[in-house]
Amino acid sequence: MASGENSLTGALSGIRVGRVAAPLREQVLDGLRDAILNFELKPGERLVERELIERIGVSRTTIREVLRELTAEGLVVVVPKKGAVVYAPSTEEAKDLYAVRASLEALAVRRFIERAPADAVEALRETVDEMEKVVAEGGDMLALLHAKDRFYNVLLAGAASPTIQDILGRVQARVRLLRATSLSQPGRPRQVVQEIRALVEAVASRDAASATMLCDAHLDKAAATGIKALDADPTT
Repeated sequence: MASGENSLTGALSGIRVGRVAAPLREQVLDGLRDAILNFELKPGERLVERELIERIGVSRTTIREVLRELTAEGLVVVVPKKGAVVYAPSTEEAKDLYAVRASLEALAVRRFIERAPADAVEALRETVDEMEKVVAEGGDMLALLHAKDRFYNVLLAGAASPTIQDILGRVQARVRLLRATSLSQPGRPRQVVQEIRALVEAVASRDAASATMLCDAHLDKAAATGIKALDADPTT
């Protein structure tokens, strides 16, 4: 995807750095990470050091350190002759990420069923209600992503597995970009709400077999939708 000064200016306008609350580097890192995850900076968009320095008002050293950290997180990649750009998954990378998600999320569902108390199940239901409300009100992509983030936060907390959280955390940023690609397809948000609600009801019944099957089915549909969208986008 092509980038322009207006896009970069708008995306960075929300980054405010101070000298007291948190180290300067951390403020810039958090600001750029949020701009990417909230799609203010688009997949494939160039991150030009000079422009970042001018717009944010920090040193070249700080910008380079932040870009290195974002590269380590998988949100930025360095492309020959282009420099740093926001990560845009290829079809093959997307397939692998969906496969990782399928295995880990199905395991998280099983651990949630084994370990989570009743109030965690109700909290999970509430996140689906929130997703449904966002979709019914025609909420934007960012609102829907935040609602689905809360679903996964509750699921992982109830699964009580630091191992699953750690491994998923390493790919979570890239997974979020894929999630947006899938959810952006016509009709997909309503399907997602239906799929997740069915999954939660199986979880509430402590039916691990059905819940695992529904989790796998949800991710199969997400993968099919997301990969189709990537294939149709000539910029990825």
